[in-house]
Amino acid sequence: GAGLRGRIRLGASGKLIHAFDIAKALALGADWANSARGFMFAIGCIQAQSCHTNHCPTGVATQDPARQKALVVPDKAERVYNFHKNTLKALGDMTGAAGLLHPSGFQPHHLMMRENDRDMVTGDEVYPYMPEGFLLREDDDRFGYLKRWRRARSDRFEPFDGGI
Repeated sequence: GAGLRGRIRLGASGKLIHAFDIAKALALGADWANSARGFMFAIGCIQAQSCHTNHCPTGVATQDPARQKALVVPDKAERVYNFHKNTLKALGDMTGAAGLLHPSGFQPHHLMMRENDRDMVTGDEVYPYMPEGFLLREDDDRFGYLKRWRRARSDRFEPFDGGI
């Protein structure tokens, strides 16, 4: 919308587990995807939400030598390797099935999104790409972003109403 896409790179992270999650992040504009959650599952994380307490029941997130014994590194290393290999294979399979040569080619129209209990729409209906530079021209508000764009400020984080 501001014409900066060619000058910046976007990374995606947060609850990306499967190949589909990575493909979706790429389709929505990410240049790369960081994924840790699936690897944590592969080594035995059960999401006990006690990482910060040093009492991880599976030994994944602890400095306690007694609890660390639950984490058998050679076994877990094999699991992580297999998870990574299979995730990349699945991403490659999805890429080929979409007729693409590289995962970076995914676009919103490659996604099907659930609109309600029974209806599906293509991703570009839910996540339309903004025309290049339209926010700067301020000539097109079909996406509903201009009001927010006008409120945005680079010099502070406080909301600015600007009389709007």
